[in-house]
Amino acid sequence: MAGYRTRIEIIGDILSTTRDDCQDEQGATVTYLIKKANVSYPRLSEILRMLVKQGLLEVDRTRSSSKYRISENGREFLLAYNTFTEFSNDYGLNM
Repeated sequence: MAGYRTRIEIIGDILSTTRDDCQDEQGATVTYLIKKANVSYPRLSEILRMLVKQGLLEVDRTRSSSKYRISENGREFLLAYNTFTEFSNDYGLNM
C-alpha cells in the first residue's frame, strides 16, 4: 500500500500538471489542479501561494478566476526534482 505523499511530491505533481496538462496556453485553474494533482483546496491554496511567491509558478488573475502556469524557474526546479527522484529510486531510497 502506498503511503501519503510528501509536500515536495505534491509540489512536483502541481508543477508537472502546469507544465504538461494545462487546459490551455493561459494556464490551469484551481479546480483543474485539485483534480489532476489530487490535493484538497486548502492545501493547494497554501502551496500555490508559496510557489508564486518563490517564482516557480506564474498566475494570471481575472475577475472570475486565476490560472497558473509554470515559470522558467519552475521548469528548472522540476527538472532537478525529477533527476533527484530518479537517482534516489535507483538506490532504493524511494521518497
